[in-house]
Amino acid sequence: MTKLSADMSKTDLMHYWFDEVWGKGNLNVINEMFGPQATATGVVSSHSLRRADMHELVQAIRALAVDIKVEFSHTMEQGDWLAVRTLIYAKRADNGAPVTINGQLFVHFDGTQIVESFSLFDFVALFEQLGQMPLDTLPVCLTGQKLDWT
Repeated sequence: MTKLSADMSKTDLMHYWFDEVWGKGNLNVINEMFGPQATATGVVSSHSLRRADMHELVQAIRALAVDIKVEFSHTMEQGDWLAVRTLIYAKRADNGAPVTINGQLFVHFDGTQIVESFSLFDFVALFEQLGQMPLDTLPVCLTGQKLDWT
């Protein structure tokens, strides 16, 4: 197991974050790497997430999807910033069916701590694959139709 180190590149730090927090559910790494005043913008459109919110988000997603693995298709480091395009593979917690989504993330680091992040993940695709939204959600919404839950 890799240990967190100040010598790690920003890309390696992000791999560590995804492996430990999302892959293994190690919530202690949130406290270790997500700064006390850090904010994550974009995950939930209505507000920025803080450290406690990150704990809740990870637990909520990991209750829906298991065996989460994150790969990077593109990365760019510039000073204290990292830009990364993610490919996320998981399985539905209820039936083991495969789930695949992608996302983009911009992360500002201070040493090994995340101080702010901006992200955009394909949550529509996630919820479609989890069976929580119809598979044609985006095309239906683009026609102007509404999705109604009964």
